Amino acid sequence: MSSKRRIAVVASGDGSNMQAIADACAAGDIDAEIGLVLSNVPTARVLERAQALGIAQRCIDHRDFEQRQDFEASVSVALRDSGADLVVLAGFMRILGDSFVRQYYGSLLNIHPSLLPKYRGLHTHRRALEAGDSHAGATVHFVVPELDAGPAVLQARVAVLPDDSPESLARRVLHAEHRIYPRAIAWWAADRLALEPDGAYLDGEVIEDAAALDEASAESESRKPLERDDPDGWCGDSAGTAVPGGSRTD
Repeated sequence: MSSKRRIAVVASGDGSNMQAIADACAAGDIDAEIGLVLSNVPTARVLERAQALGIAQRCIDHRDFEQRQDFEASVSVALRDSGADLVVLAGFMRILGDSFVRQYYGSLLNIHPSLLPKYRGLHTHRRALEAGDSHAGATVHFVVPELDAGPAVLQARVAVLPDDSPESLARRVLHAEHRIYPRAIAWWAADRLALEPDGAYLDGEVIEDAAALDEASAESESRKPLERDDPDGWCGDSAGTAVPGGSRTD
């Protein structure tokens, strides 16, 4: 068995964030491997993506359980059997109960398609447009029992354009997610990221401005000479999940 730390990705939909994480693992940008992709939707494309990558897949359909705690217990068994050190929620459209979240305290990450604490829950892009916001974005955060309230790890800001629709804005935010989620997971895999009672910590310092971390990284990348075989660096333009939250299944 590989000595690398193991990630379990839990998703309900397309799986583009899972793909971005898997690509970063394969490239060596994340010093870990995905040991399991788990979905609650039998037809979710994320399972097909995992199969194509040679990653173990598992479907546990929530509709097969009368009680949420029974569904979550089955998910917990699958995660434990996979040897997962970190559980990554990537467009998982089910609300997880307090006991499940506490079981994985400090090793449960989510990405939410808004600049938290704005727009917890669903329909984030529509709400940003209705509010007349100049920027939208995405937030990687640790999961805690309160809805979309865990400490932010990393945020990406995406400019709202005059002719944006919820769909067009969602596409650009999703590109930003593909950039920041692998980066945050890489910090965790390198033992740089931790959850403490008073917040998320990076390199021993509390994270006070999660958006500034992405902006500083982008500035650093812009000053590097371009590599011939990797001209785009982390592949993002700068421009929902429901664990809960979000307005799509990625």
